[in-house]
Amino acid sequence: MSTATPTYDGLAGTWTRLHHFGHLQSIAGWDQAANMPPKGNEARAAAMAEMAALLHRMRTEPALQGHLERAEQEPLDDFQRANLREMRRQWLASNALPEALVQRQQLATSRCEHAWRTQRPAHDWAGFVENFRPVLAAGREEAALLAAHTGLSKYEALMDRYEPGMRCAQLDRVFGEVRQWLPGLIRQVRAKQEHEAVIAPVGPFPLAAQRALCEQVMKLLGFDFEAGRLDVSTHPFCGGVPEDVRMTTRFREDDFLGSLMGTIHETGHGRYEQNLPRGWLGQPVADARSMALHESQSLSFEMQLGSHPGFVSQLAPLVAQAFGAQPAFAPQNLHRLLTRVKPGFIRVDADEVTYPAHIILRYEIERPLIEGEIEIDDVPALWDAKMMELLGVDTRGNFKDGPMQDVHWPEALFGYFPCYSLGAMYAAQWFAAMRRALPDLDARIGRGDLRPVFDWLRDNIWSQASRWTTDELALRASGETLNPAHFKAHLEARYLG
Repeated sequence: MSTATPTYDGLAGTWTRLHHFGHLQSIAGWDQAANMPPKGNEARAAAMAEMAALLHRMRTEPALQGHLERAEQEPLDDFQRANLREMRRQWLASNALPEALVQRQQLATSRCEHAWRTQRPAHDWAGFVENFRPVLAAGREEAALLAAHTGLSKYEALMDRYEPGMRCAQLDRVFGEVRQWLPGLIRQVRAKQEHEAVIAPVGPFPLAAQRALCEQVMKLLGFDFEAGRLDVSTHPFCGGVPEDVRMTTRFREDDFLGSLMGTIHETGHGRYEQNLPRGWLGQPVADARSMALHESQSLSFEMQLGSHPGFVSQLAPLVAQAFGAQPAFAPQNLHRLLTRVKPGFIRVDADEVTYPAHIILRYEIERPLIEGEIEIDDVPALWDAKMMELLGVDTRGNFKDGPMQDVHWPEALFGYFPCYSLGAMYAAQWFAAMRRALPDLDARIGRGDLRPVFDWLRDNIWSQASRWTTDELALRASGETLNPAHFKAHLEARYLG
């Protein structure tokens, strides 16, 4: 049977193959983090480097350039044109990088991340730096090559992998505004909360009970366990593919809220993946649009919904059922625990008011690190100074809870951190749009009816995948492009209202 779009169809077949190989790569990465015995790391690193090289060869096949150009002349519909745009974007990024660099970077990150797991608890900064130097060198080389290819700055070129279209000028403006009002808001909220009594939960909280609670809440939030699972890793993440979503969390016997809220966060990622358009599965247009949009889903679940007083009232009896009734689990007290604002060391444990400070700090360090303006040996002093300036927290000599706390640098995820705060801003913007469309939204959440939230996200975000640019998607979903004012208004309403 003849087709009017033979070149485009051939490209679609190539990207379906890339998706299948990427599926195997993602499951191998999940297994490396969740199941692999320690002595397997060198072999796994070599295997994953080989897979990275194979995928890179497929994306840089010389004939693709002609195919992409000829496909532009074929009678494509709007969705196919969007798919072709995304194919070209991936092809351009891949062609900027030599295969040897892709392979070397995969080996360096696998070794660095694996060693980081034991170096972090040991405060072994010197050991970490030794493994991190080749990761940073490869990251800088990648940034320089991408910048030369795109005309962007080095940091922008790396950030563009996660947040296409975002530029440092816009980020500087947005974060600059947050820097102006955030310290004052933190002070106001802490002054207000000083007068609120909060009962601390009494542990221990058995790990089996925590896991059962997390899975129960995942089901409440609509996660499909026929198409995904929950496991344990050093750093929680969501990976896999839409048909097979792999989520992880981590547990501590003395604290159940960290694992519970971390799981709710990852469930937002998981539901986005599980609800991407199946009809286009395997094509880049069916991928999540950007990491800020991905984080907007995890933070819609964790912060907008997970810390909503109406949702907490549904959560409280499940917590009491898991660990036995105690005064700390009363709905109002549980809500106070979840919305307690206190500057601390750890980004992933931070409340939503102080959280942006952690992101601004990382952005202000990793951007000059990639641009070559500072070196890794400069990081601890800069970290200490910025933590004191932004949060009033002393991290001197504390590498474990300081610059070694995140997995992102060992894994060369340079340019990713801004997506977290951009995601929080988008999440507030989505809920503002939901409330305009559904004035009784908060009452419905309080009654345990979460369907309106999921329906709105499915219609406006999940099902759209990469059909639109980020600005166009935001405009269609909420009537405007990114507007950080919604985030500030949300924090003031929840914490000062």
